[in-house]
Amino acid sequence: MNQQLSIDEAFEQAFSWHKKGDTEQAKATYLMILDVVPEEPRSLHFLGILLHQEEKSDLALSCVKRSVELFPDSPDWRNDLGNLLADRGDFAGAAAEFESAIALVPGYPLYWNNLGAVQDRCGRSEEARRSFQEAIAIDPFFGEALINLANLLDREGRQVEAAEYHCRAYVLAPTRGKPKSMLGIAYYKLGRLAEAAEIYREWMLEEPDNPIPGYHYSACSKEAVPRRASDDYVEKHFDTFAPNFEANLKSLSYRGPDMIADALERSASRKSGLSVLDAGCGTGLCGRVLAPYARRLIGVDLSSAMLEVAKKRGLYHELVKCEITDYLVRHPDCFDLIAAADTLIYFGDLKELLSAGYSALRPGGLFVFTVEEERAANETYLLNPHGRYSHSKDHLAALLPQASFEILAMDPDVIRVEFGMPVDGLTVTVRRRP
Repeated sequence: MNQQLSIDEAFEQAFSWHKKGDTEQAKATYLMILDVVPEEPRSLHFLGILLHQEEKSDLALSCVKRSVELFPDSPDWRNDLGNLLADRGDFAGAAAEFESAIALVPGYPLYWNNLGAVQDRCGRSEEARRSFQEAIAIDPFFGEALINLANLLDREGRQVEAAEYHCRAYVLAPTRGKPKSMLGIAYYKLGRLAEAAEIYREWMLEEPDNPIPGYHYSACSKEAVPRRASDDYVEKHFDTFAPNFEANLKSLSYRGPDMIADALERSASRKSGLSVLDAGCGTGLCGRVLAPYARRLIGVDLSSAMLEVAKKRGLYHELVKCEITDYLVRHPDCFDLIAAADTLIYFGDLKELLSAGYSALRPGGLFVFTVEEERAANETYLLNPHGRYSHSKDHLAALLPQASFEILAMDPDVIRVEFGMPVDGLTVTVRRRP
């Protein structure tokens, strides 16, 4: 066997040990080869990679640089050199190596992604964005590039675009171990409602006693759509989210309490000493808004965990765990003011609730509530994939007088920002006719 073949065999053995993690055997063999052929490029290159793994950075860089000088037409080796330079903080040098790799093989997405990463670190965000987009154009399922582009767009305040790339990355295989709640959200955000529905169907089979997947299955599949969210769904959903509820709403720029406050300022600014109900009070975010009007302030909610948070505010005279329609029916002529922020979004058909609200108000009493506005033609209300109902302004304008309410105002506003998109809402102020 000639010496060259012996060197080839030795290198293959060293490389095999290297891949298996036997770095001592691999290093010894690389060095043995280099003792015979001091500038054997493969052994130089992968010895450098091994030394980098051992955090011997200077020697590693020297070996890899020399290997690239000896074999300049290897795009993978130039990519490796770029990674070593990037790890040392030499982003400009790394970018040059990634560009060289791309010049050799333009259609390999990894090189474009790596180039984008160092361009981003250099503050060359426009170039980085183009590099990530090129990687994704070559391979639409390249998760690392999807995430990198999403993060870049997030930093630029382009949340709508970022959300799409985050979701595209999240639904990539393997999905095993990812929460089905999050997978469902990602799929419906991408407009892939059938796949979202399938996720919720699988979740239903896994947890047949859990009301959440069934409700969202209906929302995404449009099969057996309920007239309102069930009590079990509302209770479990908000008990789950109570610990982080307010932080989540803050991240969504949620404006429900402010919308209620603005409406009351316009319609009840000179009133005080009222009997006030916070219907669907949650953690009591509306308590500060309602307290100045109240002689007695009562909060009602189905979630015990939310009520525990509301209790700590010290603003409510009474907090009651109850479904709000049932509570209203059992308290006729009790209230001067009923407020409901982000409560009616869990009701589709509002007739029963409005009738109950009318009965619970005293003559001349006010009912102020927020809804998400539905603008699709010919829709009265709609259960959306995210699980909240939206109601059309025209439908409310026809329905409220039928319930014997006098409409004082229907004020448009942005109630929250979700996935970077404003969610249109209405603050509705009505009065019980004397």
